[in-house]
Amino acid sequence: MKSPAPGKNISAAEVESISRNGIWLLIKGREYFLPYKDYPWFKNARPAEIHNVELIRGEHLSWPDLDVDLELESLRQPEKYPLTYR
Repeated sequence: MKSPAPGKNISAAEVESISRNGIWLLIKGREYFLPYKDYPWFKNARPAEIHNVELIRGEHLSWPDLDVDLELESLRQPEKYPLTYR
């Protein structure tokens, strides 16, 4: 029995890798690194929670399991969006 060819990847946002320093995302063909020091919400999250990411309206990232939302523009130009975490 032969398996069918894989379908086209329709996900606009994908977690490529989870490392000890942060996570790598692929969004619309562009890679982004989110270091835990700047995005601490992901540091102790389970891989399944991190992988459950949605791109909403083409510009809004949502991790519903973690209650985390980020604008894509904040990843493109982080200097315009200083993050603070306490």
